[in-house]
Amino acid sequence: MDMRFSPDELAFRDEVREFIANNYPHELKGARRGEMSKDDILKWHRVLYKKGWVVPHWPVEYGGTGWTITQRYIWNEENARAETTPLLPFGLSMVGPVIYTFGNEEQKKRFLPGILSGDDWWCQGYSEPGSGSDLASLRTKAVREGDHYIVNGSKTWTTLAQHADWMFCLVRTDPEAKQQEGISFLLIDMKTPGITVRPIITMDGSHEVNEVFLEDVKVPAENLIGEENKGWTYAKFLLGNERSGIAGVARSKKAIERLKKLATAELVDGTPLMKTDEFSRKVAEVEIDLSALEVTELRTLAAESKGRGPGPEASILKIKGTEIQQRITELAVEAVGNYALVQAPRLEVTGNEFIPGPEGSQGVAQDYFNMRKTSIYGGSNEIQHNIIAKMVLGL
Repeated sequence: MDMRFSPDELAFRDEVREFIANNYPHELKGARRGEMSKDDILKWHRVLYKKGWVVPHWPVEYGGTGWTITQRYIWNEENARAETTPLLPFGLSMVGPVIYTFGNEEQKKRFLPGILSGDDWWCQGYSEPGSGSDLASLRTKAVREGDHYIVNGSKTWTTLAQHADWMFCLVRTDPEAKQQEGISFLLIDMKTPGITVRPIITMDGSHEVNEVFLEDVKVPAENLIGEENKGWTYAKFLLGNERSGIAGVARSKKAIERLKKLATAELVDGTPLMKTDEFSRKVAEVEIDLSALEVTELRTLAAESKGRGPGPEASILKIKGTEIQQRITELAVEAVGNYALVQAPRLEVTGNEFIPGPEGSQGVAQDYFNMRKTSIYGGSNEIQHNIIAKMVLGL
């Protein structure tokens, strides 16, 4: 595989790099998403929407850029290099592609513009208190009554639902069918009476996820995507895209760069931690795994360029990507040492509060705790191993 960029691709890289340098909101530099307001999170989205670069992965007819796979790869690399705030995936990478692939023309006209502009904020109604990785066992019910569905049940771990305008939701419409065959895919207006959102405070002290309760929520039947009881097909399509995106190769490369700087500044008996045999070995092992993962990601992108959607490779990307992310944060905590104790999450932290520790170490403990979730969401890594065993090994 030739990994070198052509002259045109290098020119594109320079264009992207210059655009980010000149247009990324300065007030977002160094900000952690758990500490950002809804308006802050959307600032970069709106800049990219105005430029026409908000959904490089969408078909041109729906607002995509028409970039090649390599250009999209460069775009992700440059955003990671500049440490821009990642755009929220729920509309752009999850429900948007479901709508333009399986939705009808009216649904495309109604929902895609708001996803592109950021005017409509989406959340994901998949997991339930008793149905996480075993998602097909979900119990939230939708009963058809005339031209509406009446929805009752609850969802959990719903990221940023406190800000959401809409939820894409898996519901059970045929309780007598096999688990996967009785599920439908509904779009639910979060302002509908009967919806209650309650916060869940996570280990890093942030309010990122929520419980959502639905009690006699009336949803127009026109908000059903595709066919009734075929929602599992659309859910698998969505999860394939989500798992590929979770890999986060470009941002992990940047995280290793930060880790090396931190470990170089820290001394052990007068020697930089990064130059000690044990620590440098640990970092090298992560770098090797990340390089292998990057090649797997490029293979997946190459297959996608030929019209093939994410296959079992998405599970490999999800497993290894999240394991690498966790290992990097573990090494960062190791590098900071005792300072991680005084940075441990608290439920009330003000912007004026002094956090001791070496330069570049702020937020290390919070990142460590936050990253514990990555091997669970998007389908736990145990489930991904089962998918690989079945789809790749034929077990």
